Amino acid sequence: MTSAAPRLPALLEALGQRAPRGMVLGLDRVREALAALGDPHAGVAAVHVAGTNGKGSVCAMVESVARAAGLRTGLYTSPHLSRFAERILIGGAPIGDAALERALSAALERVPAPLTFFEALTVAAFVAFRDAGVDLAIVEVGLGGRLDATNVLAAPLCTAITSIAFDHVALLGPTLADIAREKAGILKPGAPVVLGPLDPEADAAIEAAARAISAGPRLRVARAERGGSAGEIAVGRAGPPARATRVAGPGRPAIEVELGLRGAHQAENAGVACGIAWQLAGRWPAIERALPAGLAAARWPGRLERIDAGAAQVLLDCAHNPHGAEALAAWLDEEGPGAARTALVFGAMADKGWGEMLQTLAPRAQRRLYATPQGRAAAPLDALQAIAPGEPIGDPRAAVARAIEVAGPGGLVVVTGSIYLVGEVRSALLGIAPDPVVTL
Repeated sequence: MTSAAPRLPALLEALGQRAPRGMVLGLDRVREALAALGDPHAGVAAVHVAGTNGKGSVCAMVESVARAAGLRTGLYTSPHLSRFAERILIGGAPIGDAALERALSAALERVPAPLTFFEALTVAAFVAFRDAGVDLAIVEVGLGGRLDATNVLAAPLCTAITSIAFDHVALLGPTLADIAREKAGILKPGAPVVLGPLDPEADAAIEAAARAISAGPRLRVARAERGGSAGEIAVGRAGPPARATRVAGPGRPAIEVELGLRGAHQAENAGVACGIAWQLAGRWPAIERALPAGLAAARWPGRLERIDAGAAQVLLDCAHNPHGAEALAAWLDEEGPGAARTALVFGAMADKGWGEMLQTLAPRAQRRLYATPQGRAAAPLDALQAIAPGEPIGDPRAAVARAIEVAGPGGLVVVTGSIYLVGEVRSALLGIAPDPVVTL
């Protein structure tokens, strides 16, 4: 830490001590805390993004586009991979130590009642955005939507739901419709809505929620490329290279761009990002013109991210549920070197769908090595072996070292199954000293 923020280590330690309290869904404590701090969120123009998967990528794309248009941006996402500061970006860079100290001090010490870990970080993000004078804040939902701490945003410029799949069912409900209704809780009267490709059950639930509150117009990303019917965003490949994507929306000229983010699924995320940008263009016309440059420049660490480890390439991907594993498998099928030259390092939290994930990914790697991520209780190594035979190593760094060895020259090591696993491995490979690991 720098001398400009002498109290930051103690504040981060105090923040981390709140993590064991777990998730407490609800908005009352956050609203009281923000009111005590002058409601810093109220004066910030914001975009609010929910979804099971893809919301982080969409937020990164929108932030990159807005910055390319000349706006001063704030981006709030979770979790982090190495450092808490990654959760709050100002102008595309992690918040500085001094600014983070001020924001955390306010959230931890100047509020009426103690906040949970995520509530405190959310309040700190809004304080940081106000203090930095951002033009636009892009805010990612932490969990669900309706009762998520970020849902104190009363009048976002635009809301978006990227995808609906089974995750956190104990908190959000057992059906896609239940999960969709929880995520639709971020919709606001009059605010336009952009939706990624959704299952009909989820789409119907969101549409009913939107009508009930008189939400603004809806734009939907179509799965097929059939450009431009009312309320529809069409996305598809524009040809080689693999990331060349074409996006067309109602009343908008089609754009073609080579996306900065890997994976065929990023075309649909780009469609959502374009829909958001089109809604913002009425206020900032430069945003629409900046779409090609911003989408090409977007980066999102730990999502199909390649790191050169000398003897082999390491691919880091934060897929942590079955839906994410399917997207990773699709990329491996299309762009990977084949199972014979691929080694899989897999570890997951026990409360995730690790069995289904591993069944999807195991056939794509001839060698499999199992690790235990730090954080909450992890999936047992013997249970992973029972699904697909592999080496139960435990320590993530040792597992990656062994995987590099068995993958051989020109091989690919895929590290996935848990965001915590990816964060630990990425920190080690890049020589980043991580902040203490927490469970949220």
